[in-house]
Amino acid sequence: MNEITPLAEPLKPVSLKDGQTVTWVRHYTDRLFAFRVSRPQTLRFRSGEFVMIGLPDDNGKPILRAYSIASPSWDEELEFYSIKVPDGPLTSRLQKIQVGDQIILKTKPVGTLVIDALLPGKRLYMLATGTGIAPFASLVRDPEVYEKFDQVILTHTCRTRAELVYGAELVDNLVNDPLIGEMVDGKLVYYPTTTREDSDRTGRVTDKIRSGELFEDLGVPAWSTEDDRVMICGSMGLNLEIKELCEAAGMEEGANNKPGHYVLEKAFVGEAEAG
Repeated sequence: MNEITPLAEPLKPVSLKDGQTVTWVRHYTDRLFAFRVSRPQTLRFRSGEFVMIGLPDDNGKPILRAYSIASPSWDEELEFYSIKVPDGPLTSRLQKIQVGDQIILKTKPVGTLVIDALLPGKRLYMLATGTGIAPFASLVRDPEVYEKFDQVILTHTCRTRAELVYGAELVDNLVNDPLIGEMVDGKLVYYPTTTREDSDRTGRVTDKIRSGELFEDLGVPAWSTEDDRVMICGSMGLNLEIKELCEAAGMEEGANNKPGHYVLEKAFVGEAEAG
């Protein structure tokens, strides 16, 4: 795991169309890395939304993919969390970026993983696998989330403990955050699990929901349409499985124009080339 020193000098003029400058890069494992870029002054987004980012191919044609913004809406920079795909059209190039490089960023944010798409409730569950934690990294740093919910439960399921580091450090740092540290304290619960390596909690979160182990560990009742709201982001298999569990509990899917009990991000077919 290595971190590239943040950009200390003034940003160079942007030479790439729709370009933004990389200000920070960190590689967490041989499969996962995060980076931050400058934020266009015109960009306004809601925490949890995604944008299209990319790089030019060998012929100069943009290669673009949907990436959730991992930083909150108030942040002066934009953060992204990505998987590395050796033969991926974009990530094979993106994983090589360094501080001072430029990426393409389209300033039209969209997405369903937003608070506006949920009905008022008591507890908010954010269920993620792999890089699906990215939109929740944005949301758990947003004061509005803690103003609207009494308890926020972030689950993150990965193959190994090393793949949990991004989320674990994020949560650890929140308590000392000058903006929302006091709001987070006592409200945010972090529930990590691993599937291919032993850890404090081993197993798939879907199995723990189905068996009731998750609720027992948290000391809360099973899902109810009155109190609980659910956000889902991960592999297509996880999304569909938790969608079934939500609907079995009587929950209805929400949307920007019709808030509901749960929402899932449909923009990503899987984690192969999505953040």
